[in-house]
Amino acid sequence: MVVRLRVIIPHLVLLLFAVIFLFPFVWLVMTSLKTPEEILMFPPSILPETFQWSNYKEALQAIPFTRYMMNTFLICMVNIIGQLFSAPLVAYSISRIPWRGRNIIFTIVVATMILPAQVQMIPQYIIFTKLGWVNTIMPLTIGAFFGAPFFIFLLRQFLLGVPTELSEAAKIDGASELRIYVKIIMPILKPALATVALFSFVWSYVDFMGPLIYLNDSAKWTITVGLQSFQQDHGAQWEKLMAASTIMAIPMILIYFFGQKYFMKSGSALTGFK
Repeated sequence: MVVRLRVIIPHLVLLLFAVIFLFPFVWLVMTSLKTPEEILMFPPSILPETFQWSNYKEALQAIPFTRYMMNTFLICMVNIIGQLFSAPLVAYSISRIPWRGRNIIFTIVVATMILPAQVQMIPQYIIFTKLGWVNTIMPLTIGAFFGAPFFIFLLRQFLLGVPTELSEAAKIDGASELRIYVKIIMPILKPALATVALFSFVWSYVDFMGPLIYLNDSAKWTITVGLQSFQQDHGAQWEKLMAASTIMAIPMILIYFFGQKYFMKSGSALTGFK
């Protein structure tokens, strides 16, 4: 009996937390299927009396939803490409190639993570204005090609767990650093690179402040700015706003279900190799 309680109680606690975290999403979906009167009804009800599927059609017609999503996916894909190109190179250089000052450089890179984004906004805006990049996707993507400090740190820690004997054996066979990086390190890094790609996509997808500052043309807006504009233009039409928000959340849900295995692989790889 005691053994059963030790198994049941943790599962009940986890189930409780799962319900708590899932409830806001359930409320979002249910609200998107209600009439305006049901949304303002007190006491509120979770389930609508009649599912208003037309809210989704009206929400998609109220704003150029497809265009905003395409703009968002374009920025996400460019950022993913940039991070996958730059972050592994920097991490490999810092963790696997002995050169003077690499630890100092790594400390500086990590130290930049503590800088608040608000501190960087004005200097960055001045720089991008002088470069003529305002109202383009360049300010939202160019940074990815220099490597995000968090991704560099993540990949460096991953590479520190890779046995150096692999690189040494390849060097004995005459392989250059570039060949070792491409043929040996990159295949080993696949779980960590998948994690980098997923994080990069999520951060770019939900970014609101960047597109709001740099994208002046409504035809170039991302979905986050588009939803904010929808709320300003249409007032408190919560059912349509919730419908659009539900559609926006679908990519995040798909990433969670299909990407969690890569997070698990990355975590297991960081703890040891089989």
